[in-house]
Amino acid sequence: MTTVVLTGFMGTGKSTIGRALAAALGYAFVDTDALIVERHGEIEAIFATLGEQAFRAMERAVADELAARDEVVIATGGRFMLDPHNAGALADARVFTLAADVEEIVRRVSADGIASRPLLANADDPAAVVAELLNQRRDAYGAFETIDTTSRAIGEVVEDLAARLDTVI
Repeated sequence: MTTVVLTGFMGTGKSTIGRALAAALGYAFVDTDALIVERHGEIEAIFATLGEQAFRAMERAVADELAARDEVVIATGGRFMLDPHNAGALADARVFTLAADVEEIVRRVSADGIASRPLLANADDPAAVVAELLNQRRDAYGAFETIDTTSRAIGEVVEDLAARLDTVI
């Protein structure tokens, strides 16, 4: 098995840890959101002009494409693996949910610019929105092996992932 998928809520470290894990394993790295942006434009614009259904169809096409890849670490958008089609397409991959506590997520996304996060951009209380969305997605994210990234260094999480993959880095 040579495909690793990192899923989880925004701000849990999927892209950052994914890049580091791919480098450690000597694998390619793909960020599904970045791939969609490269091909179709900014996600906010896709939602505004084409709608969420069009974006989800783009995600499904990416899942189908990536299912054929080997030796790749895939960082997904927050809802990507919650779609049964995408989870089925990548069923042969080793999937991990990256998690963090609400305060850590808000701190991380605020550092990146909370306005770039459509779910939080207009929120009066981003922490309450994050807590509610995490609660709604708890069971779906819980379907995959979970690694908490709260207050952990990137290298520490990468080593944890490598150990779970029975790989020495």
